[in-house]
Amino acid sequence: MTIVAANRITERIDAITRIPSEYRCATPPCPKSVKIELTARCDFNCFFCATAKRLRHKADMDEGFFRRIVREMRDAGVQELGMFYLGESFLCPWLPEAIEYAKKDCGYPYVFLTTNGRLATPDRVESCMLAGLDSLKFSFNNANPEQFEAVTQVKGKDFFRIVENIREARRVRDEGGYQCGLYASSIRYDGEQLALMEEAVREIVPFVDEHYWLPLYGQAGLTSGANGTRPVAGNPGRLEAMREPIPCWAVFTEGHITFDGRLSACCFDHDGRFNMGNLKTSTFVDAWHSLTFQNLRGAHLTGNVCGTVCQNCIAYQ
Repeated sequence: MTIVAANRITERIDAITRIPSEYRCATPPCPKSVKIELTARCDFNCFFCATAKRLRHKADMDEGFFRRIVREMRDAGVQELGMFYLGESFLCPWLPEAIEYAKKDCGYPYVFLTTNGRLATPDRVESCMLAGLDSLKFSFNNANPEQFEAVTQVKGKDFFRIVENIREARRVRDEGGYQCGLYASSIRYDGEQLALMEEAVREIVPFVDEHYWLPLYGQAGLTSGANGTRPVAGNPGRLEAMREPIPCWAVFTEGHITFDGRLSACCFDHDGRFNMGNLKTSTFVDAWHSLTFQNLRGAHLTGNVCGTVCQNCIAYQ
């Protein structure tokens, strides 16, 4: 299967992180892309992800709320729906049903999913592709079983399960004729770790349509300097097309919805401090244009976020 250039995942990422001129205001248009947290639970405890700190309650999203807000967002103009946020969505038993509802009932042009890969077994992946999934990306961030266990706190043998799941996803996609892009991303460290990761990545590249590198994020300052690492400032996007940390694109061009119905201003809202509105009591557009959100965007546009919820991010220290 050949992925046409217009569907390349890196082009979609770059389009979201670019912040077009019409979005550089306190009340930007409805975002083209939104990520929704079907579950806040994760089966990994990676040191570079603040999920492991358990800074908030974690559970699954209410299905009734999911259906209401997903249809509402589509009616408002959202085009791309990510079936994940901070949790691992393959832990959600109704993931395929959620994809099918968004794709076939609500008519989203593009439904995408990112996974750590451990639970992305062939049968589960096929059920998602059958439901209409347009893009499946694997976060592939460890070079070998020993490192995998040290980083994720999961048994090292599962490293091989993930590699096999990536291979099997390609087989399922091609044999079934599903129109789903397969991708992988990896954190690009330096020195010896980079050499190890490059070797590991070579093993999976034949089975994905595109692989790209990411910088190490500080996750809103929550994992800054963990294990002696030096994360980049803010969330500048992917490594080969990094953006300036201020203004942060996540505040302007992409929505993030937590499992409990909050609209968040941050890609890494692990502690709830970026709450811009309660979507159980307000519409998506009202929350997107809330006074709280307007004030935060205004600070970003001036280049000074001191005194805002963004001030503790590593980008601004």
